[in-house]
Order: sequence, then structure tokens, then C-alpha cells
Amino acid sequence: MADGPASVLHPFNVDFYSVYFIIKTEDMKRIKNYSWVLAVTALCITACNSQPKNNDVTEAVNSGWKLGVALYSFNTISYANAMASVDSAKIKYVEGFSFYKLGKEYNDKTMGDLSKEDIAKMRDQMEKSNVKMVSMYVGGGNTVEAWKQTFENAKAFGVEYVTCEPVKQQWDMIDSLAGVYNIKVALHNHWKDISIYWSPDSVLAAVKGHPNFSACADLGHWVRSGLDPAECLRKLEGHILGMHVKDVDRKGTPETKDVIVGTGVIDYAKVIAELKRQKYQGMMYVECEHNFGYNLPDIIQSIDFINKETAK
Repeated sequence: MADGPASVLHPFNVDFYSVYFIIKTEDMKRIKNYSWVLAVTALCITACNSQPKNNDVTEAVNSGWKLGVALYSFNTISYANAMASVDSAKIKYVEGFSFYKLGKEYNDKTMGDLSKEDIAKMRDQMEKSNVKMVSMYVGGGNTVEAWKQTFENAKAFGVEYVTCEPVKQQWDMIDSLAGVYNIKVALHNHWKDISIYWSPDSVLAAVKGHPNFSACADLGHWVRSGLDPAECLRKLEGHILGMHVKDVDRKGTPETKDVIVGTGVIDYAKVIAELKRQKYQGMMYVECEHNFGYNLPDIIQSIDFINKETAK
């Protein structure tokens, strides 16, 4: 697991943690000419100036939803550095994931294997940073006991819902446990070759008769499956708890590449219009699945784009 430098304050209010995402630390050690340092600093200033002027970038203008980031975007760096990135971008809401290897601060445990004491420590750190983990992507397990432990951890984290893709045979059991723990379940869609939830129709079939089930709408995976995200959102109206916001460069193939939101093929004008029509009030998590380890500027640009589109 790659660990980057901590966030550093500067008189010009430049977040030098962004430097880590532009030039690797080991490359910085080889820079002898001070003009290169000035050039990197200039890039950081430009990146910081491109952030939304609104002090709260996570409250989308003229909307009822909230913007956050899926911590999977930072899966190749430690939790400590991921949270430094979140702080740099002034993000208030995150979605965790149970298989995240957290780094040396947590003895390389995964988020799903933390003790109650570790979880309390993590929640305290988040609260001090004014960050809330609203949900967590979980693998669950193959047994009732495994799912009980998943919900126990989710309860300890204080999340509102878990995002998952359980097999059909587990629907009744998971819905029942969700009711017991008062934690909702958001069914997530990967693309059609690997996920039974790739189509909104499949999600609606699972929701029927399971009052604790809803949807986590992954826009990029719908496009990989050849579907129209705005139309999929329309079908799931009233059942969407959260969204994974991303963009891709092509339609109808799992080979499509992840790109910065607003630079790909997804028609976000239609997506935003549909969410406004529904008066959607759930979570929107930017999930950046490219340039791992150096993608903080891309995440900031994506959040800025969503805010600008929402304000129109």
C-alpha cells in the first residue's frame, strides 16, 4: 500500500498534498532545479483556484442531495492519506468499503475487520474533521452469522445504509437483519456480465416484498451495460438511496475507461434534470476509478462540475 505525505499548510493557502498527486515523492527527491519546484507550486495554485468558490462543496446548489466521495477512489493509499485528501477537497460525506486495507495506523486491518475500539477511534477522527460516513459498501458473506457481523460493524460505524450485491437466496435473510438493525440496504449495480442487478428491472424485482431494500445507482456501470442513466433513474424513482457518480469514454462495453465526470459520454444535463424532477434527496458519491493514488484533482474537478450543472 502506497503512503503519501500528510497535508501541509502554506502562506499562499496552497494544499501541498496535491503535489503528491502530480509528482511522486521519490521523483521530488531527484528535483535539483528550484524552477521545477516553482512550476509544481504553480500547478497546485491553479488546481486550488479551480475549486468551487462555495465553502461547502458538498452541498449541491439548488438541490436536496448531498455530494461526497466513495473511499474506493483512494483504495491504493492509506486511510490516513485518504482522509487528508477528503479534508483538502472540503468533502463532508464519504462511503467506506469493508475490504479497504487501512494502513499502518490500523495495523493494515481492513475496514470490515476493525474492533469496536478501532471503529470508535475512526468515528472520533471523522467527527473532529466534520466528516460523516453515511454508508459502506460491504461484501457480507455466505452465512447468517457473517451478515450479522456485517450489520454489527455497520451499526458501530453509525452508517445509514450498506451498499451490497447479495445473491437472491439471501434476500429474505438480509432484509430481515436490516429491519432488526434499522440499517437500510442499497443494491448496487455492476455491469451486466457480472451483476444480477445490472438492470433497474432486476433491482425492482429484489425490492418487491423487501421493505428495507433500495438502490445504489452506479451511472458508469449502467452505461457499460448499454443503458441510459437518466432512464434508469426514472425507473427507480422512489427507491434510490445513493448514487456512484462517474463518467466513461464509451457506451455498451465493460472495456470502457473511467474519466473525469463531465468529460465522458454520460449526459449529465439529463441526469440532473431527472433528479430534480424526482426531488431526489439522497447521496451522490463521486467514485473515481482511474489514476489511483493521484486522482484528487480529478475528484475536485468532478465535484465542481456537478455543482455547476446543478446550479443551472
